[in-house]
Amino acid sequence: MRSIQTGIRQIFIGLICLLGTAAASQAQTQGETVAANWEETLAAARGQEVYWNAWGGDERINAYIAWVGQRVRDDYGIKLNHVKLSDTADAVSRVLAEKAAGRTSGGSIDLIWINGENFAAMKENGLLFGPFSEELPNFAGVDVEHKPSTLVDFTVPVEGLEAPWGMAKINFIYDSARVKTTPRSIPGFLEWAEANPGRFTYPTPPDFIGSTFLKQVLIELAEDRDELQKPFTSDARFAEVTAPLWDYLDALHPHLWRKGALFPANGPAQRQLLDDGEVDIHISFYPSEASSLIATDLLPDTARVFVLEEGTIGNTHFVAIPFNASAKEAAMVVADFLMSPEAQAEKQNEAVWGDDTVLAMSKLSNEDRQRFDDLPRGVATLTPEQLGATLLEPHPAWMTKIEAEWQQRYSR
Repeated sequence: MRSIQTGIRQIFIGLICLLGTAAASQAQTQGETVAANWEETLAAARGQEVYWNAWGGDERINAYIAWVGQRVRDDYGIKLNHVKLSDTADAVSRVLAEKAAGRTSGGSIDLIWINGENFAAMKENGLLFGPFSEELPNFAGVDVEHKPSTLVDFTVPVEGLEAPWGMAKINFIYDSARVKTTPRSIPGFLEWAEANPGRFTYPTPPDFIGSTFLKQVLIELAEDRDELQKPFTSDARFAEVTAPLWDYLDALHPHLWRKGALFPANGPAQRQLLDDGEVDIHISFYPSEASSLIATDLLPDTARVFVLEEGTIGNTHFVAIPFNASAKEAAMVVADFLMSPEAQAEKQNEAVWGDDTVLAMSKLSNEDRQRFDDLPRGVATLTPEQLGATLLEPHPAWMTKIEAEWQQRYSR
C-alpha cells in the first residue's frame, strides 16, 4: 500500500511540472497582495471559515492548533478547521487537481503547513497566493537576521509566499536509565546499532522525520556538501552522490528494530516504541520535545537528549495559502496570529509543544519578551550552545528522488 501511495504522490508532483507554466502565469496576473489597510483585511476576514491542512500525527500539536482556533474565533470571528494530514503532499495534490479542473477560486484549502519539496513545487508552478507574509503586522518581529531559514526554505527563497511559524532541529532522545553511551556521528550510529541490535529505528519516509534522518546520513557521508545545495545535474550524478547513503542503509537495516523489515509510521509511533522500551533512541525535530514529553507523562523523567558532533539539520516550518483559497483574508489573519508573541510563546511552552520561536527577542516589547522569559526550561532541554551547529537542508530535488528510491528499495 505504501508503494502505491508513494507512486501516486510522485505522479502528482510530476503533473505539477506539466501544468506549471499556465498556473504561474495566472497567479502572477491576479496581483494578490495583502490589503494596504490591515483593518480592511480584518473586516473581510470576520465570518470566514478557514480550512487549514496540517499534519495531524501528534496530539500535542493538534491540541495547540485547537487552541489557535479558539483564539482566532474569539478575537477575529474566524472559524478554523484543522484538516489532519498524514502527508502534506496530499494537500499539494488536491490543489493541483483543482487547478487542472479549472477551479481558480473557491478552493477547498485555505492554509497549508508546509516546507521543503512541497513548497518548492507549489512555488515553481504558481500554485501559491502572494506575496503576503512580509506585509503581515507580526512579521516585523521575525528574526530574519539570525534565523535566515525564515527567508529561505530548503535553499528556495520564500519571497513572501509563506509565513514562518516555527523552528526545527534534529536531536535524539534516549532513556538515560537504559543507555549510557550514545552515538556521536552517523558512522557512530552504525557502530552503536551493531552493538545494540534491535534498539534503534527511524520512521518510514516520506514521513518528515524519517526523510530528515536520510538527509542527515547523506550530508555526513557526502564528499561535497555544497553540491547538495543545488539540484542534481543528472540521474547518473544522483546515483553517484547517493551511493554512500544506500550502502550505509544496507549495512544499518539488519541491526534495526524488527531487523529493518518494518518501520514506525511516524515520529509519535517511534516515540511510543521508546516509551514502551522496544527501542532506546527516538529522533525528534523539536529541541524541547523531550522535556515536553516528560511534562505530559509521555516519557519517563530519565529521558535526555544528545546531538551529533558535526551538527544536525535545522530548518523553519511555514504556513502558505493556495492560489485559489476561498478565505484568503482569514487565512492571512491566522498566519499573522501564528507569528504573534502570544502564539509563539504558547507554542514554545514545553508543556504545550516545545517548538522554538521564529521571533527575535530584541524586536519585542518588554512585556512580550517576558512571555518567553517566564517559560520554564525542562531538565532534558539543551541550551543553544549544546545543540551545536545547524546543517543546511539539501535542495528539495534531492529529497523527492531519495524518498522514491527508498520506497523502491526498502518498502515492504
